[in-house]
Amino acid sequence: MSQGHNNEPNSPTLRDILAVVFRQKRKFLLAFFAILAGIVMYGLLAPSYEAHMKVLLRRGRIDPVVTPEQTPSLLARTDVTEEEVNSEVEILKDENLLRTLVTESGTVQSSWMDRLPFRDNSQEARIERAVRRLAQHLKVDPSHKTNLITVRYEASNPALAEKVLARLSSLYLEKHTQVQRPSGQFPFFEQQTASSKTKLNDSESQLLDFSKQEGVVSAALERDLQIQQVNDLDRQFQQIRVDLKAKASRLEALQRHLAVLPTRSVSVIRTADNAQLMQGLKAKLLSLELQEIELASKYEPSYRPVQELRDQITQTKAAIQAEQLAPPRDETTEKDPDYQWTKSELEKTQVEQSALDSSQTAVAVQLVAARGLAHQLGIDAVRQQDLVRSMKTAEDTYLLYAKKSEEARISDALDERGIVNVAIAESPVAPVLPKYSALTVVGFAVIAAGTLSTGLAFVADYLDPALRTPDEIVRYLETPVLASLPRDIA
Repeated sequence: MSQGHNNEPNSPTLRDILAVVFRQKRKFLLAFFAILAGIVMYGLLAPSYEAHMKVLLRRGRIDPVVTPEQTPSLLARTDVTEEEVNSEVEILKDENLLRTLVTESGTVQSSWMDRLPFRDNSQEARIERAVRRLAQHLKVDPSHKTNLITVRYEASNPALAEKVLARLSSLYLEKHTQVQRPSGQFPFFEQQTASSKTKLNDSESQLLDFSKQEGVVSAALERDLQIQQVNDLDRQFQQIRVDLKAKASRLEALQRHLAVLPTRSVSVIRTADNAQLMQGLKAKLLSLELQEIELASKYEPSYRPVQELRDQITQTKAAIQAEQLAPPRDETTEKDPDYQWTKSELEKTQVEQSALDSSQTAVAVQLVAARGLAHQLGIDAVRQQDLVRSMKTAEDTYLLYAKKSEEARISDALDERGIVNVAIAESPVAPVLPKYSALTVVGFAVIAAGTLSTGLAFVADYLDPALRTPDEIVRYLETPVLASLPRDIA
C-alpha cells in the first residue's frame, strides 16, 4: 500500500511543463507552425519601412519677453534646458499638428474595418482614426544628454514615410514660430507707439502752457526758495520781537536809574590855610607864652594874672588847632556824568525802540506777502509736478512701445528669414530597406510562435477533464493510489 499524498499542489517543475507540452504535442505543433508561418509571411510580404529625422535645438536667438514693462537685460544663455527639449517634443506630438499633417499628406486611407456596418465612415471619423494611427506609428524621443530630438515614422510605403516626416518638419517649424512668438506684435506696438507719441506731445504742450500762464519755470525750486525766504523773514521778525522786549526792559531800568541820580555833582574841592590869621594867632601865642614865663618868674602860679594868662594861651592854641582842622574850602559843581549817560542811553534806547517798531511792521507785511506767495507756489508746484509726472509717464510709455516695436520688427524679420532656435539636423530620407530584416522576422516569429503555442498547450491541457497523474487522483478524489503504471506498459 502506498503512502498518502499531500493534498497541496507542488510548484511545477521543468519536467511538468515538458510533460504538458508532450501531452498536447499535436496542438502545440499545429499552433507553432501556423503562427510561425503567419508571422513570417506577414513580415516578408508586408514589410514595414521606418523613416527618421533629427531636430536640433540651439540658442540661435533670444526673443524678448512681451510684457508691459521694460525688457530686462538678461545674459545670453547658450545651454538648452531639459524642459525646453520636452516642450519641443510635445509640440511635435500636438494633435492639431498631426491632424493638419493627416489632411495634407493624404494618409487618410480606408481599411477592411471601415466596411463594417456599425462603423462610422464619415470624413471626420476617418480623419480622427488616421490621426490615432499616425500618433501610434510616430515616435518622438529626445536623445540622451544632447539637444537632439529623433523623430521616427513607420509605414508600409517608404515614400509615404519620407513624405510624412518632410511635411511634419515644415509644419513643426511653423508651429514653433507661432508658439514661441505670437503673430501681430509689430502692428500692435507700432499703433501703440503712434498713440503714445501723441499723448507725449499733448503732455509737453500742457506743461509749456502752464509755465507761460503762471510765469514759473520750476515751481518746486521757486517754492523752496520762497519758503527759505519766509523762514528768514520769520526769524527776523522773531528777533525783532526779542529785541523789542530787551529794549523795553532796558528802557524801564534806565528810567528807574535816572530817577535816583542827581542832576549835578561836585567836580573840584579846593582847601587852603589863612596865613595872616595863623600868623597873628601864632604871634599872639608866642607873646602870651613869653608873658607867662615872665610872670611865672615873679609870681606864684596861683596868682590871678598868671592864671588868666594861661587861659588866654589855652584859648589861642584852641583857635590855632580849630583853624588847622577847618581850613577854608572852595567847591566847584557841574552836570553829573552818570545822569547825563543814563539820560543819553535812555534817549538812544527810545529811538532804537521806535526803529524796531517800524521794522517789525515792515517785516510783518513782508512775511504775510511771502507766505502767500509760497502758498501759491506750492499749489503751482503740485500742478506742475502732476504735469511733469504725466509727461514722464507718457515719455516712458512712448520709449517702451518704441523699443517693443523695434524688437517686434526685428523678430518678424528674423522669422521671415527662417532664423529660429530649432533646425532640422537630419532631413528625412525614404528608407530602402525594411525596418526588420528577414532573419529578425524569422527569429521574432520563432519566439512568438513558441510562446503562443506553449500557452495554447497549457490552456488545452487545463481544459482536458482527464486525470493524468497520481497526484491529481489524490487531489480530486481524495483516495490513496495503491499503484500506477506508465502509459507505455498500460
